[in-house]
Amino acid sequence: MKKREFLKRMGQGVLASPFLFTPIPAAATEGKQSDASYNFTNEEAFWKRIRQDYALKPEYINLENGYYNIAPLPTLNKFLEHVKEVNYQGSYYMRTVQWDNKKRIANRLAALVGCEADELIITRNTTESLDMIIGGLPWQKGDEAIFAEQDYGAMQMHFQQIADRYGVVNKIISIPNHPKSDEELISLYEEQITPRTKLIMVCHMINITGQIMPVRKICEMAHRHGVEVMVDGAHCIGHFQVDIASLDCDYYGSSLHKWLSTPLGAGLLYVRKTHIPKIWPLLAEHKREPYDISRLNHTGTHPVHTDLAINNAMDYLELIGLERKEKRLRYLQRYWSNALRGVKNIKINTPVEPHRSCGIANVGVAHIKPADLAKILLEEFNIFTVAIDYTNVQGCRITPNVYTTTEELDRFVSVMKELASRT
Repeated sequence: MKKREFLKRMGQGVLASPFLFTPIPAAATEGKQSDASYNFTNEEAFWKRIRQDYALKPEYINLENGYYNIAPLPTLNKFLEHVKEVNYQGSYYMRTVQWDNKKRIANRLAALVGCEADELIITRNTTESLDMIIGGLPWQKGDEAIFAEQDYGAMQMHFQQIADRYGVVNKIISIPNHPKSDEELISLYEEQITPRTKLIMVCHMINITGQIMPVRKICEMAHRHGVEVMVDGAHCIGHFQVDIASLDCDYYGSSLHKWLSTPLGAGLLYVRKTHIPKIWPLLAEHKREPYDISRLNHTGTHPVHTDLAINNAMDYLELIGLERKEKRLRYLQRYWSNALRGVKNIKINTPVEPHRSCGIANVGVAHIKPADLAKILLEEFNIFTVAIDYTNVQGCRITPNVYTTTEELDRFVSVMKELASRT
């Protein structure tokens, strides 16, 4: 038999083999967590069981879950299965079902966040999502954008880039750590609006303080002036209930490797359907209809196993229950922050009103620089945090996770009181 004919027949045999056609859509994207060991009515017993799902380094107490929420073992194990299976199938998977799987998972994600399936795509992170909008809008010289100095740096840098490239005017406001009312916050944006204002960027939750902004009210105000609103929801999905439709925003981006606890490299972008045609894609895509949001989703070859693991992360979130998780995260934050509010030399940089925060808060010590505070906490007391030292925020951001215990927070509170008393 000639070599070419041999290879042709071997290839036909491979495609027919049941061993190579493992149906990932069924094996990897269906089925829920059903372990009866999670069935606790006692809250502390339940969260103690949840803690068992995390492989935690014993060298320190991790109070810096905001950058990246490590994936629980049930999600991580599924992710590793996806890595092996995609590697096993290779190009066959990539050329057959990868896009069907991604679309199905995006549809489920849309249901979770409260928007239409044809208005959401899976991205790699919030920066990619929001920079796609900032860089993709049809800017003209003299157009104006409004955002806050407390917003995430990557987006601020992209606004500076479009200012340099197109002559856009950036107006930068400052958000108080302890606003008197929603109206105070809304007016900060409204006072900057002119007939040339094209876009407002607002954080749903400010990443350095954990302050939750009145997004719906800001959107209503902006729309009265004919201005679009882009929302940075990096820390929101999987953290507390988000209903994008009820926010009435025009664009929404989030990172799923934060509070949804997917493996690294997962995000989402929502674009109101009427706006899809005018956004210039980050990377060129094949011919698509103007309102087809997939025209914005070309990223080339990427780690598709991460896309699959989003589904497993949603399974795990459903196992806990989003409402229950939100309540726990808020409880943990208030547990330590309430214990430190009013303590001499300690400053909490997060609003006291319960509805203005959830699991994230920021705390500083009057006579210790944030970087030094973070270093002392880690090197002397084995508590890992992150220092924040710009704008009106000087302190460490504290982000417990669902595996964090009150005993760990008691330790943190005790240490902070000790540091505050040092002269």
